[in-house]
Amino acid sequence: MGQIVIRKILIANRGEIACRIIKACNEMGVKTVAIYSEVDSDAPHVMMADEAVEIGPANPSESYLNFDKVVMAAKKTNADAIHPGYGFLSENGDFAQHVQDSDLIFIGPEPSTIKSMGDKSESKKMMAKAGVPTIPGSDGELVGNIDAMARDIGYPLMVKAAAGGGGKGMRVVKDPEELESAIEGAKNEARNSFGNDTLILEKFLDNPRHIEVQILGDQKGNIIHLYERECSIQRRHQKIVEESPSPAITNKLRKEMGAAAVKAAKAADYSNAGTVEFLYQEGKFYFLEMNTRLQVEHGVTEMVCGIDIVKWQIRIANGEKLDLNQKDVKQRGHSIECRIYAEDPSRGFLPTPGVIRKMILPDGPGVRNDVGVSEGQEVSSAYDPLLAKLVVWDSDRNSAIQRMDNALGNFIILGLVTNQPFLRDIMKNDAFQKSSFSTNFIDTHFQNWNFSKITPDVLAVALLGTKTTTVSTKKATSGDPYSPWSSKGGWRQGV
Repeated sequence: MGQIVIRKILIANRGEIACRIIKACNEMGVKTVAIYSEVDSDAPHVMMADEAVEIGPANPSESYLNFDKVVMAAKKTNADAIHPGYGFLSENGDFAQHVQDSDLIFIGPEPSTIKSMGDKSESKKMMAKAGVPTIPGSDGELVGNIDAMARDIGYPLMVKAAAGGGGKGMRVVKDPEELESAIEGAKNEARNSFGNDTLILEKFLDNPRHIEVQILGDQKGNIIHLYERECSIQRRHQKIVEESPSPAITNKLRKEMGAAAVKAAKAADYSNAGTVEFLYQEGKFYFLEMNTRLQVEHGVTEMVCGIDIVKWQIRIANGEKLDLNQKDVKQRGHSIECRIYAEDPSRGFLPTPGVIRKMILPDGPGVRNDVGVSEGQEVSSAYDPLLAKLVVWDSDRNSAIQRMDNALGNFIILGLVTNQPFLRDIMKNDAFQKSSFSTNFIDTHFQNWNFSKITPDVLAVALLGTKTTTVSTKKATSGDPYSPWSSKGGWRQGV
């Protein structure tokens, strides 16, 4: 590292991403400050950090999303910088500006970049001007003869919130009769979710793959890409399985997508880590959006490229120049990530808050656990139900799938329902193994999914978290509402 400006970082987040940032800081000799709400007082990131500051109630608007409380905590602890992680304030340009105006370093791109890329309409115009392929559709606010505009684009089409993300404010319109109600519904959802009801129309790709390219840019204009990630396995437009490299694209196309991502980053005058997202169908790819933050799935890129993205975020914010050239970045082997959520896939992926009574993590060569919870911790309904990210690496895709399946079988969380058995069924799915899928994969293959059958070895593992003293293949019951025997499926983690 060069001259150190950043000696202490406040992490404006929680859960596994806060833990991940703290680990990177520890290895760099940088001190850390955790912030936490009242319900997170015993969370792992609080215990791991050098210092911790409580900033308010569980309601995010009164704690993690409160500009003044976050900045005040940084000032109180003499932090030099704030790392937003992902989610919460990570893509809020006003927050980034507030941090800078408070004489603190924001570990991310410039506020103006965050704002321009956060507006889907403006970012699409910018990309089209830069020569990056974009999806046919409107490039501005919906005004004038919207019916004519929709006919020109062609049905089916997508109504999208210009300031949206995470599937919010999106509607698929299959024919003209649905257009008016779709616009009204998307507008209301966008207003409630983002405080901005501006919409755009785009051609709907009915069977696309979701592929994104990781980029890094320093403050001197040097930009490289770290290749692509396959992110097509999604529920409710949110990713649950990611991998790198994508098994769908050729080396020629990989080179073209990487070059387009760098072109997009240069057009946005981008610095720090970011991701350019594309939709890919029938040999063509189109710009979707640019995420101006660290991605949840950054781990698979780190595994195949051998580059610590979080450390580079800090170094770039520290004013250091990238010492990596594009030719120096290589993909080696194959990596897969599964997101472990406290949710019930058999009930439409409803969140399942509760207390973690027992947790056992898989280990071994090529296995990485990014975990944000611990035994005895209560998983609150106030936040995203992501518990952990399980990442594996192996020499090829088939071997990586086998390693992930085995690791999922050894990832034990008792006391609440999780999606772990569902993820394992994805690994065993023939279409997934053959890479014959799109963003419609879950709707196509798992519409009526239910928990798998119980096996005796799973029952034995379940006993670790209960006072039960006998093993039976019959249905077991318990008076303890937190006992695995009271669960209808979440404790069956070894299936």
